[in-house]
Amino acid sequence: MDSSVSRILIIAEAGVNHNGSLEMAKELIEVAAKAGADYVKFQTFVAKKLVAHHAPQAEYQKTNTGKVESQLEMIERLELDHSAHEVLIDHAKKMGIGFLSTPFDFESIDLLYRLGLSIFKVPSGELTNLPYLRKVASLKKPVILSTGMALLGEVEAALEVFLAQGYQRDQVTILHCTTEYPAPLAEVNLKAMVTLGQAFGTQIGYSDHTQGIEVPIAAAALGARVIEKHFTLDKTLPGPDHQASLEPAELVAMVRGIRNIELALGDGVKRLSPSEAKNKAIARKSIVAAQVIKAGEVFSEHNLALKRPGNGLSPMLWDQVVGRKAQRDFVPDELIEL
Repeated sequence: MDSSVSRILIIAEAGVNHNGSLEMAKELIEVAAKAGADYVKFQTFVAKKLVAHHAPQAEYQKTNTGKVESQLEMIERLELDHSAHEVLIDHAKKMGIGFLSTPFDFESIDLLYRLGLSIFKVPSGELTNLPYLRKVASLKKPVILSTGMALLGEVEAALEVFLAQGYQRDQVTILHCTTEYPAPLAEVNLKAMVTLGQAFGTQIGYSDHTQGIEVPIAAAALGARVIEKHFTLDKTLPGPDHQASLEPAELVAMVRGIRNIELALGDGVKRLSPSEAKNKAIARKSIVAAQVIKAGEVFSEHNLALKRPGNGLSPMLWDQVVGRKAQRDFVPDELIEL
């Protein structure tokens, strides 16, 4: 990741919300592009190399799919093969949006590398997988680390794998994340994102699993350089992640909100803005004559007043004016001159 780039990177996470359909995956790319996201991201895995045959589903997966089955049975239906990736990468190029995918096993890391991915995303579940981290680090590509379920020490250990391979800290972006679908607002702990940046000196970001768009927009205001958010064509579709995802109109609203916040954040320099300049004299006050003042008369709190407009002597010069003699006559409300 280039730390000199000021624009917040918005990743529209399609994930497995294609439900195994290539046409649905292409439609998700189109939605992400039209919403103005920088990247659309999928998930790349070989199901039998990702989970053991006896691995159970998470509770949210049981709830959202409405099926009681093994993880393997569930994700086998969601696997995208090599040719599907090529089709999707080509479609993303046509739509003018970047393509990313999160690899979940060694074979998938190699596939995405051969396909020329420019950024690699480490999912929260692999943050404590040392061989996996070393494999990704060996590619020398910019990396995004998700930190759901992690303690600070675990994040540090994962980061050290990349630093040991010669990475600079500006090549790593660490995302705060709460691994639950949907994530309860009371468990988001968004301030932890700031803590990550302070602790490790990397770029920070936020991978959001809450419902709605408020939290990712708030993350942008708190300094996130990357925002990742799941989206779907329809929340009522069957599948593990649809219910915790944004629908197309919501994705548009989130991107717009982040861009508006990004614009409003500015550069941190306190200055007079162009739009304020025309209002300055109207809103501020000047030192004026409160009554007729004759030449030679001493200026005092009794014969001076503070009134708009602010195109005369500033009230901050009050102490320098009081006690001095008028050099000429002044009529009421006339700007005082020394």
